[in-house]
Amino acid sequence: MMPHVLARGQSIPATRRQFNRDRIGGASQPHRRRIAPHVAASITKGLSAASARLLLEGDVDGRYPGRNEAEEGYRLTMALAAGASQPGREWMPADFYRALLYSPTPGGEWARRLMRRKGPEFAEGKLAWMLTKARTWVRQEEPITCRHSAWEAVERVRTAVEREAWLSRDGGESDLKNLSVRLELCESGGGLDHELSARRQAELMGCALRTAVLSNRRLEKAGWLVLEKSGAGSETGSRWRLVLPDRGGSDGAGVTHPPAAGSAGGAGPRVSLARTDTRALVRLAGHDAFHRYGHGTNGARLLTLLEQEEGKSKKELQAATGLHRSTVDRRLKALVEDGLVEEEEGLYYLVPALAGPAGVMPDQEVLQEAAEARGTAGAGARRRARHVRERLNYRRWRTERRTRRVDTVLRLVPVGAVDVETGEIIDPAWEGWDVSDPYHPVPRPAWAA
Repeated sequence: MMPHVLARGQSIPATRRQFNRDRIGGASQPHRRRIAPHVAASITKGLSAASARLLLEGDVDGRYPGRNEAEEGYRLTMALAAGASQPGREWMPADFYRALLYSPTPGGEWARRLMRRKGPEFAEGKLAWMLTKARTWVRQEEPITCRHSAWEAVERVRTAVEREAWLSRDGGESDLKNLSVRLELCESGGGLDHELSARRQAELMGCALRTAVLSNRRLEKAGWLVLEKSGAGSETGSRWRLVLPDRGGSDGAGVTHPPAAGSAGGAGPRVSLARTDTRALVRLAGHDAFHRYGHGTNGARLLTLLEQEEGKSKKELQAATGLHRSTVDRRLKALVEDGLVEEEEGLYYLVPALAGPAGVMPDQEVLQEAAEARGTAGAGARRRARHVRERLNYRRWRTERRTRRVDTVLRLVPVGAVDVETGEIIDPAWEGWDVSDPYHPVPRPAWAA
């Protein structure tokens, strides 16, 4: 197989070329030909550098994962449709067909398989529908010229989340975990749209299913989440979109959460800016040590604010998190008892086992010992096993519902009341009735008796 050639005339490295072949559809694909430099420049005209690379090389970085090869191909094609719909770079459907269907581009492998299975007319209609859908979405959103632009949009939401004051009494700790998990999914997927089921969300958050559902409702009401398509009644997750809530000119505090302490509208001492690291929170939240009966989400939040070299006082931690002083005192005491935090002269430090180059890094042995000390070890495994059983029971119920025969008309004459061979009435209760139609028996007239 000849190497693919990029628009700028550089060939793809052999290792990346092999990885791309394996992802797109096997190590041997004799139908794929070499793309000449002038052809590559022609079919990528108007695309951003990232979209052109996606078309010419395929998803070599694994940015569009799916449950199977077909879903991965669909997501990659939708990403190309979005890239071909950016303002000032809009493609005509014929350009889209040429690049994906009638050129041997790795990014068009899914579309060409579709064409081989169902014909060119169906494949062109499908691509035209995807291009129209992408254009509608692009008009409603800010222009995204490349993946870095999408990451910038995710980072804006992350910054707003980390600046928010999430109070425990209003369910803020669960909402913070919820948004942190979704931000990781959006950053991996390259956009604010993402798919997530309630049970998978609960597993990532390390909480009960009902807690995750209630958190979604609060965030929808507060303007952080938009439900695009519900997954209820199907075996797929719901489609969600993260958004920045409309503050109406406020200082960035949430609808249900007051301003952070130390800000212009918040009470409490003014301290140096210290925010919850949402990336570090995701690494800790799902562990058994931070179950609600263990150190909880607030314990994980405090760990994300601590460092190994520079200590922080209780007042600083209280002002940074918005937690009550008794909550901070109780959580810090438990963290010190389990060897996750060290105290020295009224300042609290992260233990060396949990300190990483960029914040807290979970050590499985240390956290497992803390979970066993708190009696929460194995809670996550039990939750995942319960969810597996619930999913299997739901699939079994759907299968039985589809195969179950439901009579649309009620049978009034029971089976056995009439002799099948002779038609004679056996059950004396039906004497004097015309039961030729068991669904609609009628009494015989007196003259027919």
